[in-house]
Amino acid sequence: MSTDDTAPDADAPETAEHENARQHVVAVDADDNEQETINRLDAHTGDGTRHRAFTSLVFDGEGNILLAQRAPDKRLWGTWWDGTVASHPVQGQSQEEATRQRLDEELGITPDQYDDLRVTDRFEYKRYFENAGVEHEVCAVLKLTLDDVSLDPDEAEVAGLMWVPYERLHDNPEWYRQLRLCPWFEIAMRRDFD
Repeated sequence: MSTDDTAPDADAPETAEHENARQHVVAVDADDNEQETINRLDAHTGDGTRHRAFTSLVFDGEGNILLAQRAPDKRLWGTWWDGTVASHPVQGQSQEEATRQRLDEELGITPDQYDDLRVTDRFEYKRYFENAGVEHEVCAVLKLTLDDVSLDPDEAEVAGLMWVPYERLHDNPEWYRQLRLCPWFEIAMRRDFD
């Protein structure tokens, strides 16, 4: 009797080929204590697995926040507006290190353009996106103010950019409803003004 180990699994989801299946995130408890590393795609499917994440809010020194529209081919929340960069630190990487890396990779923002990067908040949330997946994250909020607002966005990550008066955005959500703001950004902003 012989077996064919190369036969495709008929039940394997098409998303197994997604690039996120080649990455890992840090699973955490409700207090953001590391538990283990898990496959990034697995963490965002089904009921999801709580994991560490961050969102960074970038300002211009005049009260404006830089909103970045997620690229359309993002698996979750493609074309939605984020404030400004959100991602996941890898194991052993601090939130600050991960933020610096993603700011450079996504927007071409380098550390010499700011000197006030800081963690200002942390919260847990869980949101489902259509039938595509879920975010269940303990999300750190980091803020920074650019001394130099030069940008060099990566179109594979960012579809659009917009400077918006931060306080007006918070106080008048109906004016910006058509933007479809990412849920983690809306939570971070709401908590920032409470």
